[in-house]
Amino acid sequence: MSRLWIARHAEARPDERELSATGRRQAALLGERLAGAGITRISHSPLARAAETASIVAAALPGVPVEVADELTDSDPTDDPAAAARFADPSADELCITHSFQVAWFLRAVLEAPAARWAGLNSCNIGLTVLRWPRLL
Repeated sequence: MSRLWIARHAEARPDERELSATGRRQAALLGERLAGAGITRISHSPLARAAETASIVAAALPGVPVEVADELTDSDPTDDPAAAARFADPSADELCITHSFQVAWFLRAVLEAPAARWAGLNSCNIGLTVLRWPRLL
């Protein structure tokens, strides 16, 4: 059974291009928390706040590959629902650093809730959701 670890990016500065000092600390603490958790890959949104969060988290997880996942943009995930299939690798414990919309969409999909339910879920900065499933989507 695999796990998909999903975190919303850390707190960003008001211009949303880079993390705030608090956000950098949040990301470092998440990395410390996940050290030894068995993460085998880190994927992140191509947007700067998620990429910076991933870089800081990855510093605490030496040897874990980090890659950009274009599917994890800060947009309505129902535009491309098939994109989630990319994260259904049963051999990986993957950490996805993304945005609130995608966190909600993955959770809704795994719980098999009605499609419109994802829009009612919200996650805080650096909030961590762990999904375990025998198969995803």
